[in-house]
Amino acid sequence: MNNIELTSLSKFYGKTEALAAIDLAIAPGDCLALVGHNGAGKSTLIKMVLGLIRPTSGRAVVMGHDPMSAPFNRIRKKIGFLPEQVLFQNNLTGWETLTFYARLKGASLKDLEGLFHRVDLYEAMNNRISTYSKGMRQRLGLAQALIGSPELLILDEPTSGLDPASRQNVYNIINDMKRNGATILISSHALTELDDRIDRVAVLNRGKIVGLGSVAELRREINISSEIIIHAPNDTMEILSEHFEGKFFVNGAARISCPANEKISFLRELIGLDIPLSDIEVNDPSLEEIFLELARKREPEDE
Repeated sequence: MNNIELTSLSKFYGKTEALAAIDLAIAPGDCLALVGHNGAGKSTLIKMVLGLIRPTSGRAVVMGHDPMSAPFNRIRKKIGFLPEQVLFQNNLTGWETLTFYARLKGASLKDLEGLFHRVDLYEAMNNRISTYSKGMRQRLGLAQALIGSPELLILDEPTSGLDPASRQNVYNIINDMKRNGATILISSHALTELDDRIDRVAVLNRGKIVGLGSVAELRREINISSEIIIHAPNDTMEILSEHFEGKFFVNGAARISCPANEKISFLRELIGLDIPLSDIEVNDPSLEEIFLELARKREPEDE
């Protein structure tokens, strides 16, 4: 059973359509990134998954229940949520804050010390939040979301304000949660971070899903070219130019554009030339490039 199942989900605010017929399923152990420009509908979708707003039409099923139904209230303890803006009471300590949220969730207090270790806040857990930096507050927010080992973890801009080491730790935690079978939904603008760290991505544009799949699947679907950089002796450039189209010998290497779905055949042909290669680099289109291409190509039909 999928932990999130959205069917023809739509939301109107007056005459403004915030979400249009969204179909989306996320299974246990799956990490899906929700990406889109500001106003694309990401926050609206998250609020409907959490049962904070009611859809205009369509159906949402989260952990087997309608998020707007009374039985869903019992399910909330199995959900962890990190909002985009983390706000805590400055006069409380980190320990007092997590204790408060653990009691709200009916979770054991004995695991809190481990959470402080997990987000690298153990040394500061008894300090008042007024002394915390932005990054420390963000890490405390993540610890709050992890209380009770949730089966569904929803993270809105989880690496905002974090240094590189802390960002890496966030994704290590996500991988641990996935291995334990949790469903992860991430909303993020930090597209360069997500390429190799997610299973699938849903690209939202003006309330519609314009791309859904793994990064590799979306590359093949829209067929953005990869760049192949060939390092070889100068006297091989003429041989390369006879076999491949493109600009050669830029910054000391041959740089060739190759459609993503032709990389394997290209590399086979290259190896078959039997020239003395010193190195080959394959630069695939990033998630950011994929997002920009999808947003450009798939504007709503009525516009």
